[in-house]
Amino acid sequence: MNHFNVFTKARRCRINARWNVNRMATLIGLCLYILISSNVIAENPIVTGKGLCDPQIRIYDNKAYLYATHDASPGTKDFIMHDWWIWSSTDLVNWKYESTLKPEDTYFGKPSNTCWATDAMRRNGKYYMYFSMGVTDVGVVVSDSPTGPWKDPLGKPLLPASLTPVEERDPGIIMDDDGNAYIVFGVWDFYLAKLNEDMISLAEAPRKIILDHKMGPYGEGKTDDKPFLHKHDGKYYLSWGCYYAMSDNVYGPYNYKGSVIIKDRVAPEFQKALTYDRHGSFFELYNQWYYICNDQSLPGSGEYFRNSVISYIHYKDNGEIEPVYLNTLGVARYDASIAPIEAENYFKADDVKKKECPEGGFEIRGIHQGSYLAFPKVMNLIQNTAMSFRVSSKNPAGGIIEIRENGVGGKLLASCKIPNTGNWNSYKTISCNLKNESGQKDLFLVFKGNGDELFRLNWISFK
Repeated sequence: MNHFNVFTKARRCRINARWNVNRMATLIGLCLYILISSNVIAENPIVTGKGLCDPQIRIYDNKAYLYATHDASPGTKDFIMHDWWIWSSTDLVNWKYESTLKPEDTYFGKPSNTCWATDAMRRNGKYYMYFSMGVTDVGVVVSDSPTGPWKDPLGKPLLPASLTPVEERDPGIIMDDDGNAYIVFGVWDFYLAKLNEDMISLAEAPRKIILDHKMGPYGEGKTDDKPFLHKHDGKYYLSWGCYYAMSDNVYGPYNYKGSVIIKDRVAPEFQKALTYDRHGSFFELYNQWYYICNDQSLPGSGEYFRNSVISYIHYKDNGEIEPVYLNTLGVARYDASIAPIEAENYFKADDVKKKECPEGGFEIRGIHQGSYLAFPKVMNLIQNTAMSFRVSSKNPAGGIIEIRENGVGGKLLASCKIPNTGNWNSYKTISCNLKNESGQKDLFLVFKGNGDELFRLNWISFK
């Protein structure tokens, strides 16, 4: 569902207040009125107004590390990037600046304005960061920590200029299930090469990736820059910007599928340059998948001073990616005043499955004794609120949803009995009342009952 109007008003007010000093008092008053009346808090972009862009997130020990480029200033008329940034987060909402890699600390040996896209990977206790020196070549640094300090082990590029017929830039790394690591790079045409176990040398000559159909922000016949590879449920996904293709083999050939960004699922304030320069990538945390990309829509940003935004990713039953919803609420936080909250947009889950729902969208299946979903930072809860669940069940005894605060063993706020609805395609809305204080809570849905599958959950909502 789309719930953009209130988010749009609040975000525009807050940003315009920063940039129009003469109207500051009036706009602050208006913003306060809107925010108080709607109780909406926005969190996309994740770090606003700092030029954090070309984002790549890697998860190490349940912590997100963001490797990014850094647009120098909102006043530039070209891509000016002096260094690379590393940020971190444990909840995808609060982000901490960790460190900076400068080109002076690499084989390049001097300052540069072309510190372009990057990626990272961990192997054998070491952390490797791959970076573009403009369109010229790709280098690599290594550290004992995901945030550095970094050392250049080669003293030269990993991918030197003229290695392939395309520009050697915009590296993406994939670690396959069999332990083989690969680097993908290029623009318009993409090349792939296996890395040796040392992660700083190529095990083979780069191979051109065969793509059955070229499409991108420039129209038919062209792709884009910043290729990225990820794997889900045995399928390989090659993406460029917000467009993607699929294959059963890491080398391809790849079949074009479409864009994960479409206009009718993007809030109005994020529709500038809808599919242009998204530089997107995918990552998984706590059994949830996400898409992170550039955005240049908000006041104060632009083509050469960009932000980063995150959305949930859901895979259809045939493996294709459902287009994302991109709005100011972002991920890993929830607003009880907006209904419903889709169950598949959890922050954390244990031993459940996301599948397409007969009612549309997605639902949670495979629910059994002891599995759970976590929804932290649920805002705007009223005291002793009513909570509703859209469910179906073919289990003769149905099941129970325990609503707990702060953890699976936390304070019990309510216990809601889910009945047998007749079959898996017959849905009912079941409600119960919580014993909760008002405000923001971390809520856990803990499932109890007997049988292989207790019920299926489409969405939740609050009074």
